[in-house]
Amino acid sequence: MTELNALIKRNCRLFFKDKGMFFTSLITPLILLVLYVSFLGNVYRDVLIEIIPSELITDENLIDGVVGGQLVSSLLAVCCVTVAFCSNLLMVQDKTSGAENDLYMTPVKPSVLALGYFISSAAVTLIICYTALLLGMVYLLVVGWYLTFADVLLLCLDVLLLVLFGTALSSLINCNLKTNGQASAVGTIVSSGYGFICGAYMPISNFGVGLQRVISFLPGTYATSLLRNHAMRSSFEKMSEINIPNELVDGIKKSLDCDLYFFDKQVPLYAMYIVLACSVLLISAAYILVCRIKNKKHI
Repeated sequence: MTELNALIKRNCRLFFKDKGMFFTSLITPLILLVLYVSFLGNVYRDVLIEIIPSELITDENLIDGVVGGQLVSSLLAVCCVTVAFCSNLLMVQDKTSGAENDLYMTPVKPSVLALGYFISSAAVTLIICYTALLLGMVYLLVVGWYLTFADVLLLCLDVLLLVLFGTALSSLINCNLKTNGQASAVGTIVSSGYGFICGAYMPISNFGVGLQRVISFLPGTYATSLLRNHAMRSSFEKMSEINIPNELVDGIKKSLDCDLYFFDKQVPLYAMYIVLACSVLLISAAYILVCRIKNKKHI
């Protein structure tokens, strides 16, 4: 445990010491929030205004509360994975700088080295993503706060699971990269494409039926839906309280991916948690297996 703690501290210290990497990871959620509010916010708001008759809206902040929940959930859905890839770049940098070979010369077991990268990357990503969650909460306080204490706790749980998923995925991919160029290319692909395939930028319900069925096999889809449900649940309950028809509320929930379907069957929230947790375990097991194979070759 002493060796593992030392590695975790060393990796975290190197990450925060690299000002470029640290500030890029920290500023990314803030930039995304500003972009979402500036561009996507108006689009989401106009869609809701067209769907809900104006005479039914007795609470002026309700629309902004729903839109804010959608924006915050989109922000977290993207950041928890993309920041994990950024924080895990140290694994690749140690290869290019030769530090990995120096670490292999120490008495520390290769499995401990791999675990150290994983835990330190998860810890750094959690710090940044919980900071992003805090920024999102401040934004909701300004535009329209409808969250309960239980919603906030569930959002924290969703972020934790999604960060672990992002860390496991980035660890599995980055452990096979050998150059900074490869790492940058992978990071660019993930940053530009993940938001679309997980439904953060555009609800999956707007895609074609065939693409929806393909995306329904991806764990990130369910993580985004969990964040959506917990960020907007109380807003939907408020809609019902002010006598907006339940059929209309259910239609909005479905259009915003709060209700997901695997082919023709609706996926309950507990099943989404199971899918996400099993994905973390399976990808982590694959990462361990790949590390063991590489260590045998190294020896």
